[in-house]
Amino acid sequence: MDWKTALRGFRMHLKLEKSLSPHSLAAYENDVSKLQAFLETHGISKEPALVSPDELRGLLQWCVELGMQARSQARMISGLRAFYRYLLLENALQTDPTEQLDAPRLGRKLPVVLEVEEIDAMIACIDRSKPEGERNVLLLETLFSCGLRVSELVNLKLSDISPDQGLIRVIGKGNKQRLVPLPEFLADFIRRFTLHSRSQGKIAQGADDFLFLNRNGKPLSRVMVFLLVKELAAKAGIRKSISPHTFRHSFATSLVEGGADLRAVQEMLGHESITTTEIYTHLDRDYLRQVIRDYHPRA
Repeated sequence: MDWKTALRGFRMHLKLEKSLSPHSLAAYENDVSKLQAFLETHGISKEPALVSPDELRGLLQWCVELGMQARSQARMISGLRAFYRYLLLENALQTDPTEQLDAPRLGRKLPVVLEVEEIDAMIACIDRSKPEGERNVLLLETLFSCGLRVSELVNLKLSDISPDQGLIRVIGKGNKQRLVPLPEFLADFIRRFTLHSRSQGKIAQGADDFLFLNRNGKPLSRVMVFLLVKELAAKAGIRKSISPHTFRHSFATSLVEGGADLRAVQEMLGHESITTTEIYTHLDRDYLRQVIRDYHPRA
């Protein structure tokens, strides 16, 4: 199987069978393109199935020499493994050359989180007398109270929300659905918002079911939410490097520190593996260590 055929089939495999987003598809294709670039640069003319483990290790060394950081190396190895697993499924090779690759060790980077007081300070900076004021308050409250990804937030529809049942249906990564509890105060807020603030603005054709709309009545974009969060953080004097995803981290951290079951947090976040959720237990352990340092007589 030549490179063109392999890449075309790999893309279709990821798109149809794995239901990956266009952004994720591009990332996987970029990982494989680095292998192609390495082989071409070093005058190696081989079909993908004939690439050896030594040549893959040479690729890693080449990337290190070009200044690629450990996290990017790990990301590339993950993409290459997915590519060669696809070739195995297609019977294009007998053994997986990526099995012998050692990914670089990564220090686990703990996420930045916001305190409740900081979130309140950001909300206090919103001018609620403006047409978009109530929308922006609801937006931040939804991010923090439901732990949504920004893509999930901007695609949230009225038909996904059941205020009376206290639930919202979220369409997450890979088009997977999950149910997230809706706090009572937020359910009431959504009712008031849809009856008053939202209904008084423009609603473009085809946008009737979206909860969050811009001034032209169209669904908000991810970029608009990023810009809003950055602007409000600056106004509130918050110097942390934050984004909409920081609210998701803050949601999870507040639950774990409050004693929530990790499996329940995993379900609400929509994490496929509980290992991803476990990072929030590390945050909690840091808090506990600090308590011991501050209050234990022998610390």
